[in-house]
Amino acid sequence: MIPGPAGYPPAMAATAAVIGPIARNLVVLGSGRSSPLGQYRERLGGRGADVAVGLAQLGCPVALLGVVGDDAPGERLLDRAGAAGVETGWVLRRRGAPTGLVVDLLGADGRWRCREDRPAGWLSLRDVTAARPLLTSAATVVIEPQPGGATLAAAECAHSAGRRVVLDGHPGEDPRSRVRLLAATEVLCLDRAAGSRLAGRPLDAVDVALKTADGLLRLGPALVALDLAARGTLFVWADRHLLLPPSGGGSAAFTAALAWSLTRGQGPRRAARLAVAASQIPAGRPGGRPDLSPEALAPRLAELDRHIAPAR
Repeated sequence: MIPGPAGYPPAMAATAAVIGPIARNLVVLGSGRSSPLGQYRERLGGRGADVAVGLAQLGCPVALLGVVGDDAPGERLLDRAGAAGVETGWVLRRRGAPTGLVVDLLGADGRWRCREDRPAGWLSLRDVTAARPLLTSAATVVIEPQPGGATLAAAECAHSAGRRVVLDGHPGEDPRSRVRLLAATEVLCLDRAAGSRLAGRPLDAVDVALKTADGLLRLGPALVALDLAARGTLFVWADRHLLLPPSGGGSAAFTAALAWSLTRGQGPRRAARLAVAASQIPAGRPGGRPDLSPEALAPRLAELDRHIAPAR
């Protein structure tokens, strides 16, 4: 047991900690300006919660650090996260603030549109300081970047204690903070948009992505994972790289599987294989989550093995 934040019960020791957004996720199907609302469902959402649930599905003891309101929806989200196997004793409840809402709209044109509102705000530096026992005890700390200085503070806190920091997203626009954040990061995951922003040019070719990843490795990370959309998923580490088929739509599953595999002591090659396989498992229904059970992963892993060439 480790102490929870003030006013909360102690939290169970976690192998991984996830720092990131928690929100009500309202998935609306068949919406349009002149069409009826159609079907809709509400679920536990937010990138932090999605990654934490993925880790729990994979069998990892995981704690979630984020913010919800002190309202009934916030209580429901904590119940759902707990039912999914996620330790919620470190989640902050903002007094007088509604819980955040993310609305995913599937329009009549078949395109998804996202709207979000986060009245409960983000983690503060004070919140990160209070969570130091969690950040220094978990073997792996997955961080979803967010506004303010909490991302850097959490990364440096975990890194200084010798913990693995997985940064799942762009390290920020401020050059000084970015350098410090990358120095504290062991694993960096970037989608094509974030990778292109960081490189200052489109990552439209594998050789361009390799140069970008090599430059990032010199700044601190030991492993860089780049989603190159249709060109595949590139993993670069220690003068080696591995190009796998494109990841699917399950980016949270990708991050969860990559973090869990590395936490278990598996090398970059096996971790990359599991991450891509997990991302390719369909969610089953719009707004749903993929099933990361061994039975669901096995056929995806077998298919990937037919594509994997020796690492270079």
